[in-house]
Amino acid sequence: MFRHHFSSLKSDTIKAIFLVCLAVGVVGVSYGSLAMAYGFPLWVPLSLSVLVLAGASEFMFIGIVASGGNPLAAAVAGLLVNARHLPFGVTVRELVGSRGKSLLGCHIMNDESVVFGLSQATPAQRKAAYWLCGMGVALLWPLGVLLGAGIGKLLPAPETIGLDAVFPAILLALVLPALKKKTTLIRASSGAALSLAAVPFAPVGLPVLISLLGLLTRKK
Repeated sequence: MFRHHFSSLKSDTIKAIFLVCLAVGVVGVSYGSLAMAYGFPLWVPLSLSVLVLAGASEFMFIGIVASGGNPLAAAVAGLLVNARHLPFGVTVRELVGSRGKSLLGCHIMNDESVVFGLSQATPAQRKAAYWLCGMGVALLWPLGVLLGAGIGKLLPAPETIGLDAVFPAILLALVLPALKKKTTLIRASSGAALSLAAVPFAPVGLPVLISLLGLLTRKK
């Protein structure tokens, strides 16, 4: 059935999906390397990469825990980062399948699979692109983590080579376009200021949650 659906995709779309999944795998290498350099056992990043399958949350989790933060606070911060999956689920409800299949369909829901799924012209193409991209990410992300874990064991302290800056740089690149809106810019700036002000006084991981108060600074 999937083979039939995939055949409906244009070659350019398949190529684009492959390149995006490959890029995700490369980011997975940096994630695995960083986790090892921070002293995590292999099973932690590998389990997260398979069971959570949400790069932003995983990066944030190991970053907060490695800094001495509470794992529970790190998990809550990760959930908040991926709160966008709630509207995603409503948007792609026709693409994830039904019954038991929908469990896997929801698991592979991510930014990439949603974008490719919704950008296609026909229902068959949308479902094919969603599943092809989602399964590609689900495969290449853990593989990237495994490769990165092997590399990470050979690396010095991550801050020495700037590896710990990979995730913040990725997030910054993602949010910059949204900051063109005045309301978003004010809320983001306020949240960042609150978070920075709380750093000397709050436990590691809590300033990230405090930054959400920035949403109250200006209404639409």
